[in-house]
Amino acid sequence: MTATTPGRDSGPIVLGVDTEPGPPATAWAADAADRRGVPLRMVHAVPSVAREFRPSDEGRYHRTLRERADEALDKAAAEARARHPGLELSTVVVEDVPAPALCRESARASLVVLGTRRLSRVAEVLSLASVTVPVSAQARCPVVVVVGPEHLTQDPPYLVVGVDDSPSSVTAVGFALGLAAEQRAALRAVRVRQRPPFDRTDPLAAEAELRRSLIASTEGPRAPHPEVRLTHEVLHGHPVEELARASEHALAVVVGRRGDGGFTGMRMGSVPHGLLRRARCPVITVPAPDDAR
Repeated sequence: MTATTPGRDSGPIVLGVDTEPGPPATAWAADAADRRGVPLRMVHAVPSVAREFRPSDEGRYHRTLRERADEALDKAAAEARARHPGLELSTVVVEDVPAPALCRESARASLVVLGTRRLSRVAEVLSLASVTVPVSAQARCPVVVVVGPEHLTQDPPYLVVGVDDSPSSVTAVGFALGLAAEQRAALRAVRVRQRPPFDRTDPLAAEAELRRSLIASTEGPRAPHPEVRLTHEVLHGHPVEELARASEHALAVVVGRRGDGGFTGMRMGSVPHGLLRRARCPVITVPAPDDAR
């Protein structure tokens, strides 16, 4: 095993385990932990008795939740051990709402890995069952949301990173290059130009300038990973749609987290939020340097 880990090398990979654990998320987390030589920590959150507001049967109800948590963790752990028998693995049940519990775990983790229920937009913001949006928006390490099995149809395999002018974008490029090196994959750095109405800018000149800016923004992060095959692309259209299309057969799409608000998805930014609903591959959201530990 090699540990060419972008980010905090020694931190565990944390897998958020649902009562119906998703095999793709478990496999992704186990593979990443094995490649990096770090522990895999499986976490299931159970709301505390005080949060349940069931005075007549709170003890029985809470015991049922704990039993379901243990079953889900046992199943996920068995899947991970079958995939990588030598993996260092632990399971834990914490008493809290899932999203805050996983955000606390992120302070010590190198990655948080989640499956997704594909909740509605309203449920993503308001439901206690919502995990992917609030954790992606508030975690202190990169968050991987696995929507299905990894694509293995492209040769060579590749990842996509969305690039713009934000500080989080620079961090995302560095993370994506490290992950591409780890997975022996190519990397497509993509900048999307959304042309405003009544724009009279010469489109060829604008594209040339964006390409120069795109290449310049990847030069620094690329230095530690010269072995990665890196390409630069300027696409035209809506950022979410174009990045989702570009990453349709990718191992993952990586984007930086931006936004100044602290309320769930508002802090994440519209592009990563949209990709969580549109992308067909794992979506990795990377916090800006000020948001990480």
